[in-house]
Amino acid sequence: MGAEAPLLVIVDAANVVGSVPDGWWRDRRGAAERLRDRLAADGVPGQDGPVEIVLVVEGAARGVDSVPGVRVESAPGSGDDRMVELVAAAEGRRTLVVTADRELRRRVGELGAEVAGPRTVRG
Repeated sequence: MGAEAPLLVIVDAANVVGSVPDGWWRDRRGAAERLRDRLAADGVPGQDGPVEIVLVVEGAARGVDSVPGVRVESAPGSGDDRMVELVAAAEGRRTLVVTADRELRRRVGELGAEVAGPRTVRG
C-alpha cells in the first residue's frame, strides 16, 4: 500500500494578499510572488506532516511561476471557480482551502474541504 497523500493546501492568493493593506494593489503580481515565496520558505504553520501547496492566482497575478514546494495555478477566469474545481478533483483527499471569502468557504465546505483564514499563512 502507498503512503497517504499529503494534505492538499489550496491558497486563495487574491484573498490572502488582500487581507493586509500593504500596498499590494500597486503590484498584484509582485504581491502574489512574495506570498508564493513565503509559502515555499515557511510552508503552512501548524501542519506537521507533508503538504502539497497550490497557490491560485487570477487577474493581474496570472502567469506567476511555480517554484519548488508551491505549484501556482493561473485561473483562466474566476479564481474561486478554479479552487472549487481543484477541491472537486481531490475527492477523498484531505484538503484545506485558505481564504476569508464566505461564499468560497461555503462552496468548498460542501465538497468536504476544511477551511482556514488568511492568517493561517500570513505569518
